[in-house]
Amino acid sequence: MYSKTTKKINITVKPFYLEDQSDPEDNHYVWAYQVTINNNGVDTVQLKNRRWKIMDSSGKSREVKGEGVVGEQPILKPGQKFEYTSGAPLTTPSGFMSGHYEMIGKNGNEFDVEIPLFSLDSPFEIKNIN
Repeated sequence: MYSKTTKKINITVKPFYLEDQSDPEDNHYVWAYQVTINNNGVDTVQLKNRRWKIMDSSGKSREVKGEGVVGEQPILKPGQKFEYTSGAPLTTPSGFMSGHYEMIGKNGNEFDVEIPLFSLDSPFEIKNIN
């Protein structure tokens, strides 16, 4: 599990490999990741946009951005949390993801909340110990 707090908004990510949706012989590897967003602050906030950077083990990266998450722009009152699950495919057996959410406070000020860098590891990754 990976966790990071920015401006009292805690983001926790738990990735897991989806063997039943992956096809290593065809260089197709799929992960799901569960995200929990906790508002530990004193103000109500809304998640407006997301921006992800997805990098495979060959160094190839792509960016995914858009409104909200899983079709929602959740509003979180102090002490509330929002959880969702999404997924990402890669053509290599491992990779990394990171990013940020663009949030807006009840007073209209916008700010970014960092999503922690996390690894996508499959059982097909060959690991060398130096």
